[in-house]
Formats: sequence, C-alpha cells, structure tokens
Amino acid sequence: MSPRFLLGFTLVALVAAVAVRLLPHIPNFTPLGAFALFVGVFVARKHWWGFLLPLVAMFLSDLFIGFYDLKLMAVVYASFLAYTGLGILVSRRANIATVLLGSAGGATAFYLVTNFAVWAFSSWYPHTVSGLLLSYTLALPFFKYTLLGDLFFTGILFGVYAFATYLLRQKELKLGLA
Repeated sequence: MSPRFLLGFTLVALVAAVAVRLLPHIPNFTPLGAFALFVGVFVARKHWWGFLLPLVAMFLSDLFIGFYDLKLMAVVYASFLAYTGLGILVSRRANIATVLLGSAGGATAFYLVTNFAVWAFSSWYPHTVSGLLLSYTLALPFFKYTLLGDLFFTGILFGVYAFATYLLRQKELKLGLA
C-alpha cells in the first residue's frame, strides 16, 4: 500500500476522531482509542511521529471541550500512547482476533490507569483501599462505554481501511500497476 494512501487515510481518520469527540455522544464512546490502536498498527511501528497523532487528536478536541487537571490529563494522554504501543504489538500478528484483543486491552488499561489516577490525584475519593475500589466501581458505566466504543470504532476504522486497501489493490491490478 502506498505511503501516501496510508497518510491520507490516517489524516482523515484523525479529523473524524476529533469531530466525533466534539459531537454529542455517550460518555467515553469515542473513536480515540480505536484511532490510537490503528496508528500503532499501521504508522507508529514505522515512524516515531505516529505516536504523536493520537495526542494531536486529543489536544485538538480538548481545545474545544476544555482542559482539566494537568496530572489527570497527562495520565489520559499517556494512556493513548499505551494504546498506540498496543497497536505496535498487535501489528506483529495483525488479524481480527488480535486487533479486537488489542482494542479490549486498551480499553481495560485505560479504565484501570485513569481511575487509579483520579483516586490518587484528586480529592473525590478517600485515599484508602475502599476509596480506590469505590473509584473503580463508580467508573464501571464509563468503562462499559469505553469498551463498547473502542470495539465499535475499531471495527469501523480497521474495516473501512481493509475495504479501501482492497479496492485500491483491485484498481492497481486492473491498471497493471501491482
């Protein structure tokens, strides 16, 4: 697949991820995790700057949504770097099962890490084991939507990319370019 096609597709996906995050949506049901995983599978494994793309998507949407506690933002942004790292691992044996496992793993890691950070860095919960468990318990509805959103948008993003690359290959075969 041509690098130009991948770059163009990735930039369209970045714009779409930002746009969807800005539209009204169920909390945490966004394409950002799927986008970070996609970038890990197809871009960041070859180009270091690929790690920046999910951060750019987050930052651009945060410009409109608003910024919040710097420590919590750093953890959220780092979690999207982890999604991208998972994508690099998935790329070694990319298939439907590993992509879906990477998506579910990213959502789970995001839930565990970000809710630990909320417990550790905020005054919302007592800094006790029961406070930590309360943080995780109250965040379960958000985890459900993160997981469902990641799986949904991963299916769409990877599916559209696979279909587009298939169509492009067919065109190249017809033209004798492959």
